[in-house]
Amino acid sequence: MPSALRVARVLHATRAEGPHLRSAIWVQGCSIRCKGCINPHLFTERGGTLREVGDIIAEAQQHEVEGITLIGGEPFDQAAAGADLAEAAQAAGLGVLTFTGYTMESLQNRDPDAARLIDATDLLVDGPYREDEPETERALIGSANQRFIHLSSRYEDYDPAWAPNRVDVRIHPDGTVELGGFLDSENLREFSAQSGLLRRRRS
Repeated sequence: MPSALRVARVLHATRAEGPHLRSAIWVQGCSIRCKGCINPHLFTERGGTLREVGDIIAEAQQHEVEGITLIGGEPFDQAAAGADLAEAAQAAGLGVLTFTGYTMESLQNRDPDAARLIDATDLLVDGPYREDEPETERALIGSANQRFIHLSSRYEDYDPAWAPNRVDVRIHPDGTVELGGFLDSENLREFSAQSGLLRRRRS
């Protein structure tokens, strides 16, 4: 039976979720539930859509991306399906960037599926978000405790200290605005107020 991942949304062909052109996959559900998280609507395990891993990779390949980004929600709360997705991505020649609120130390020896997901990840961003430790120097992350851990040489030249944060804004035909990339809560509210947008989908 094909592996399925509970997904909140997918954003293809974005440059706002890591190095190069990527497909970003937001998983549904997070047991960590960091205070001040920009994505509290992804805490619950309910909602989202069950997506077959093969279909996600096929879509990503159609957009000629360099890699995928697993974000959430919490990818390691769905470690088995997340590992299947990451392994399928690597088999297709795609790089894998995985965000987690767990620390690398807590994931080591956790279970075989977590180990598989780690093994199939090229770059891991680890650690819970701490709203009292805002990060102002490095791209992609929200708090200073979070780390970039290179698990392969694929992204060893990527330096978050000089890579700027990007925001991917897409306006759909129905007027809905979809955002990707790093935008903190204050800037998100300011963006919504200034744009006059009443409906949006948040990353």
